[in-house]
Formats: sequence, structure tokens, C-alpha cells
Amino acid sequence: MKEDIQARIGQLRDAMRADGVDAVIIPQTDPHQGEYLADHWQVRRWLSGFTGSAGDLVVLADEAFIWADSRYWLQAAQQLDGTGISVMEDGKPETPAIVDYLCAKLPSGSTVGIDGMLFNVSATRDMQQAFEAKGISLKVDFNPIDTLWLDRPAIPANDVFVHPVEFSGEDAVSKIGRVMDEVAKRGADAIFISDLAEIAWTLNIRSSDVECNPVATSFLYLGPQGATLFIDQRKINADVEAYLSARNISTRPYGDILSFLSGLPENEHVLISSGQSAGALLPVLGARAIVGTSAVAMLKAVKNETQLKGVRDAMLRDGVAMVRSLMEIEATMAAGEHLTEIGVGDILLRNRRQGERFFDLSFETIAGFGPHGAIVHYSATPESDATLTPDNLLLIDSGANYIDGTTDITRTITLGNPTNAQRHDFTLVMKGHIALATAIFPVGTRGAQLDVLARINLWKEGLSYLHGTGHGVGHFLNVHEGPQSIRLNDTLAPMTPGMITSNEPGLYREGEYGIRCENLVLTTDAFTTDFGHFLKFETLTLCPFDIRLFDTDIMTDEEIRWVNDYHAMVCERLLPLLDAPAQEWLIEKTRPISK
Repeated sequence: MKEDIQARIGQLRDAMRADGVDAVIIPQTDPHQGEYLADHWQVRRWLSGFTGSAGDLVVLADEAFIWADSRYWLQAAQQLDGTGISVMEDGKPETPAIVDYLCAKLPSGSTVGIDGMLFNVSATRDMQQAFEAKGISLKVDFNPIDTLWLDRPAIPANDVFVHPVEFSGEDAVSKIGRVMDEVAKRGADAIFISDLAEIAWTLNIRSSDVECNPVATSFLYLGPQGATLFIDQRKINADVEAYLSARNISTRPYGDILSFLSGLPENEHVLISSGQSAGALLPVLGARAIVGTSAVAMLKAVKNETQLKGVRDAMLRDGVAMVRSLMEIEATMAAGEHLTEIGVGDILLRNRRQGERFFDLSFETIAGFGPHGAIVHYSATPESDATLTPDNLLLIDSGANYIDGTTDITRTITLGNPTNAQRHDFTLVMKGHIALATAIFPVGTRGAQLDVLARINLWKEGLSYLHGTGHGVGHFLNVHEGPQSIRLNDTLAPMTPGMITSNEPGLYREGEYGIRCENLVLTTDAFTTDFGHFLKFETLTLCPFDIRLFDTDIMTDEEIRWVNDYHAMVCERLLPLLDAPAQEWLIEKTRPISK
């Protein structure tokens, strides 16, 4: 495999020389600026062998790098070893940004090549300005991959199906109307939407084009010309065609977008998202383009009552699956039977599949034992698949897409007798989790203003974690969605009633173990005082934390009470759905803790 990677990079360099390109940037995205990609757009993975869900590949004549964030430093180092590709640990103060590195490395007169459909408007503009200042040209149509990747998978053509109002809570006609109201507020006449989840939400359609993400590969135009869905017609059966037609939504081939946009009236102003639309759209639209933020993201993020009921119902089924899975893992270990990380994922999938309205996992299960738990987005392979033993911690990050809701949960459990250090670390993480779960904050508060609550107890001991504390979660859609997040860098989106966000602080000790504790929380109203209206979080996830890992000596009475109250709620809601052995197990796992 390492030799294959070296050969592919060599072929790419040949193409660069032939086209006068001195450096190429290959991002981990697609023409929809997606985080999770269909195999057709896994170009960076094919060229480098690095499988992380984020991180860009940069290739020059005599060197190559993956810029990887903290979630993937360890994974990237392992997977790239022997390929001739080095790791740039993005996020460290001493690590330059890609553009800064190339500006310093390349002489004036050089050319950097990109595929302009794979960089958003903002990134493309920023690169052009930075490179121009250094006398470097940006070639935006460098895309030799089809000639190199001879067995490249086709663009997905899986069937589209309708997500009924019974679960979505609002018809597509109403959603289109609300989107167009937002478009008008931005001074535009029309909108061109590239984000697959936004298209799926707006039209109440779903598919399985991207693993674990129930979206359909498509683009959507809404405007005076009507509503047009750009999609492979093979994906549309008679029922879906009738559904779209009844809502005055026409279809055109997926590849028609540039010719369609270029043919729009010169006086039609089209809103495109600076972060979600490809930079290659700008020269096509010209003066028609109004570049702004998404008109859909906030509408999609705030769930309606039908969606919230569905999520709560899905949490019950997911909680049952988690209890059964944790029981099975524990019983397998107690019996001395062989169990690996991949086996843990198989157990979780089997139990979730038994739940009503299960569609798919919401992301590939992360089951990291011992040192693998310290690799934040670890993915077990047949080569890395570790056998579980009773002498360390197991981190399980998993979730499911049900027709009525999406789940995402992380639990860290001990497989034997935890050390005092492990219990201390786990409790510090949980103190942050509890602080965030119990936060009360005024309307307008953003996630970056809450993030410190999850970190302060770690910081006091010189500890930290480098990933975000929370991300938005879709409704039978992508497990990662915006615009809100809880992290150190500000996304400027206020926490708003109806938003579902993860609460997942962690701590990772390289070569030893990782700890992460995650529930999903709903932003809700708290109360109003003379100082304004305040909000709070409602915890939605239903599954016990491992009480063997709590060090109550460093917990406050309020923190202990929160754990006991949470476990009482888990019991109240899950016990009626479990058989007698599972009930007995859950009662034991949620017995009150105390000093």
C-alpha cells in the first residue's frame, strides 16, 4: 500500500509538471463543501492513504504534507509513515497555514493548482489575494484526477425517497417559502444551494448517497425561474417525481448547474453561501452573485415540535440499544471470550438495527481501547483491531439515524479495575460535562462563550483537549450540522431554543487511554427576570455513565446530585422498555453515588 501511495503521488507530480503547476492543494471535500464524502470524492484519501474525515493534502515537486487537526495527529502519523508524506499538526502555534507555507516556500512566478469546485467562495478569494500579493498564480481548473484514478467510483445514484411530514413536521412548500423570505432579507431574488443536508431538509427528501448521511447528491435553485433540483434522473422514481411536481419543483441533470447559472437573467441576484458554495460559481454568476451566509442553516437547526418528539422517541430506542450493547460487552469480557474493537461496533449495530425506524448509523462507530482511545477520531481496521482486555478503558462514540431522529453518544467504560489516575481524569471530564449541562445563560449567548465551562477544571490542572466541545446535530440528517457549535473559536451563531447540540468534553493521554463523555442537549427556555430572558439545556440522551469511574472526593454535592438525578431519569424512561435481566443490569449501573 505504501508503494501504491508513492506511485500515485509520483503520477500527480507528472501531471503538475505537464500543466506548469508547482504545488497542488487537495482538500477533503466535494463540490458541496461536505464533511462526509461519497467514495467518488475521496480523492485525498486515495492519493495519500490517510482516512481522517478532515485534513488537506499539499503536494510540491519535492515534498508533500497532510495538514491535520488535533483529532488526527496520531492517526495521520501512523497512516502516512513510509509514504513520503509528512504531517503538519494544524492548530499548533508553530504550524503555518497552508497558504502561508506556500507563500513562503514558492518563488514569485510559481503556480498553485486547485479544483475550483472543491474550495468555497471565501477560501478561494483568500487564496487568490494572498498568492497575488506574492506574485503567485492560482490555477482554479487543475483537476487531473480522472486521468490518474482509473477505477474511480461513480457519482452516487441511489434512490431518493420522501421524508414525510409525519416526521419532518413541515411541508416543503412551507419551507421553501421561509427560505425565500430569508433570501429577500439579504437583498437577493434567488438562492443556489449546494449543501446536501440543506437541500434534503428544504425539500423533505432523503437518500443514501453518503455513508451514514441520508442525503442525495444534488444542487437546488429557488427563484423567479421556479424551483429546480439538479440531480441524476435515475435517482427519481415515479412517486418522488409526482411529489416534486405537486410542489412545482422541476429536475435537471446534475451536471447542468454551470450552464443554468450562466443563463440566468443579468438582473437576477442569486444568493450563494460564502462557506458552502464553490468558488468556481463566482465567475459564472458574475455580477448576479450575492455572497453571504446560509439562508437555510438557522431554519434547519431550530427543530419543530414534531421533530423534537421524534428525537425523544429515538433516544428511547437508542438508549435500549446502548444498554443491551454495554451488557453484552460486559458479559463477553466476564466470560473470558475474545472481543475486539470491531466486534464492539458489530454489537452496537446489531442492537440498533432491532430498533423501530432504524435507517443507518449516523457515523462510523469509534471503539478505541486503551491507547487507541487517545486517537480522537480513531477508526479500527483489520490491521489495528485491538483485542479488549480487563486492564484499560474503552471509549465508544456511536450513533444512529432513525427516520424520526439522529443520535450521537460517547461513553467511556472501564473493563476492569480503574486506576486512581483514570478515575481522576474521568471525573474532571464529567465535571465539565455537568457544568455545561446545567448552564443557564441569557438569550444571545454563543457556544464560544459557554465552552470554558467544560474546560475550566481541566485547565486548572494544566490539562486540555483540542477538539470542540459541541456540534449541532441534524434531524434524520447529518450528525454534524451548524450553524451553532460549542468551541473555543466563535461561529457567531447564538444558542437558540430548538437547537440540538452535543456536550462532549474529553481528555486524551497519548499511548495510555482516552476519555470522552457525550450527551445531546436541547436548548430550551429557562426563565425571565428584570435582566432579560434566560435559556438552559435539556439533556436528551438516555444511557448511564460508568459509576465505577467517578472519584466523588473531587466532586461537589451538586455534581453528585446531577449524576444521580440523570441516572434516575434514565431508569424511569428505559426500565419499562427492557426485559428483566436488562432491568436488573440498569438498576445496578445507576445506583446512587456518594462521597
